[in-house]
Amino acid sequence: MKITNDIIYIGVNDHEVDLFEGQYVVPSGMSYNSYVIMDDKIAVMDTVDARFTHEWLDNIQNALGGRTPDYLVVQHMEPDHSANIANFISAYPDAAVVSSAKAFTMMESFFPGIELEGRQVVVGEGSTLELGRHTLTFVTAPMVHWPEVIVTYDSLDKVLFSADGFGKFGALDVNEPWDDEARRYYIGIVGKYGAQVQALLKKASGLDIAMICPLHGPVLKENLGHYISLYNTWSSYEAEKDGIVIAYTSVYGNTKKGVLKLADMLKARGCPKVIVHDLARCDMAQAVSDAFCYNKLVLATTTYNAEIFPFMREFIDHLTERNFRKRTVGLIENGSWAPLAAKIMKQKLEKCKDITWLENNLTIKSAMNAENKLQLEKMADELCRDYIARSEDADKNDMNALFKIGYGLYVVTSNDGKRDNGLIVNTVTQLTNTPNRVAVAINKANYSHHIIRQTGRMNINCLSTDAPFSVFENFGFKSGRTEDKFVGWEVCRSGNDLPFLTKYINAFMSLEVEQYVDLDTHGMFICTVSEARVINDKDTMTYAYYQENVKPRPETEGKKGFVCKICGYVHEGDTLPDDFICPLCKHGASDFEPIA
Repeated sequence: MKITNDIIYIGVNDHEVDLFEGQYVVPSGMSYNSYVIMDDKIAVMDTVDARFTHEWLDNIQNALGGRTPDYLVVQHMEPDHSANIANFISAYPDAAVVSSAKAFTMMESFFPGIELEGRQVVVGEGSTLELGRHTLTFVTAPMVHWPEVIVTYDSLDKVLFSADGFGKFGALDVNEPWDDEARRYYIGIVGKYGAQVQALLKKASGLDIAMICPLHGPVLKENLGHYISLYNTWSSYEAEKDGIVIAYTSVYGNTKKGVLKLADMLKARGCPKVIVHDLARCDMAQAVSDAFCYNKLVLATTTYNAEIFPFMREFIDHLTERNFRKRTVGLIENGSWAPLAAKIMKQKLEKCKDITWLENNLTIKSAMNAENKLQLEKMADELCRDYIARSEDADKNDMNALFKIGYGLYVVTSNDGKRDNGLIVNTVTQLTNTPNRVAVAINKANYSHHIIRQTGRMNINCLSTDAPFSVFENFGFKSGRTEDKFVGWEVCRSGNDLPFLTKYINAFMSLEVEQYVDLDTHGMFICTVSEARVINDKDTMTYAYYQENVKPRPETEGKKGFVCKICGYVHEGDTLPDDFICPLCKHGASDFEPIA
């Protein structure tokens, strides 16, 4: 199978495997991908599982048409990719092996007595290998998800050979959607190493990538932004979708009855997605994947031997091992005489960061009763509050939204008649409450100022403390005149048909401009509130909180110059021109300070 004019697929499909890595159910099998790059010199990219030695060697022979390879590039030493290194060098004794120093150390462990002297090409960060027209550049990717991993970039065809990155479960001769099986694969196998994946994505962002060739799953040629965006979401532990996962165990069926009742209540309230997993019977890897996919989780189990039921303990261990975080979690426990399950589950999740715990949880003593049903109603209300607030059934006159205004940070959204726009502001003030009036000050240099002067309407999104720095990069560091800031963002629309954010906010207000005050560099819009919704009770993002907890620390060590107080950009030099504009956030010289 040709990937490009010079790159040929020589991998294999495995429909014999039932458990990948001894634990992941793979009903659609697996692919073990290998590629060959044809040039003046020939490079084979990785090998395959030991059970497919002869099929793989046949594939090489058929692809080469009588030529012999010059190099075997080993990106990753897991046996499903490296098992045939010794067989390769036996078949092609003149070929060299290209890999990282750590990988060569591992080869000695996997293949005792392997003879590689004079055949090793050790590569590291930024190393290159010339094949002729093709130049391969190597990028280290430690702990993605083993320490020896490298990925390889071919600058001619703009192909990233991504090792286990961007892989998925399933053989290539099975046609199935990418996202679900890729998510289950990523969360199960790579999920612990989000920080390392983020570091690799940062390196990859500097490359012009037209195609991704992973070691499992299909070659990715189209809509690469979608796949990269998902990897960014997964590796930053953000929720991918709105929805509630209920994971439960039940001994005699009473806990199950409570769970199914809650699921019905959530669906009746318009919850976007409700997924229920019986942990004793389901695919555990799928349950774990769903817990990372959706933004809310309810755990329900019984007190068992003064602990919790074993399948729930296993499930929570999977979550904590993979750095579960940034989710809302509710608890249901059952215990006939001494209920302890909720306390123990919470203790087991203590090391998980940024967990929002429900106020309304549930204790069942043996069987559901009338009081339990009322408690479930409160739990369902709390779980669905933000979903309802974003729906057409929302209370659109909830002036408690005004109490979310402080010296905080906001996203002002607008529309120029062609596309939506948004920017970060920090000056929003309530002026009166009869009627409700709000003042918003916006720099005249911002495109949003121009739009709102023309249209007379805007939405104010009150950012909450869970908003990551990427929100400020997206809405604060580029111009809506030249870029669509809502690419990849899910939005809802208020009654004025303007967007409001579906996450990272605790309230929003729709404003109609009554009066405009010219303040030289800025304009102040005095507005009436036409719609107001409270989304949740999370704290408002203050400017101080942003500075202390969200904005990355600028890398100033050993540097002389000036640093932007807004975004942390460092300008090196003895002087800063008065007309200097920050290339990232577009703020002027007045927002820079000398490096201490």
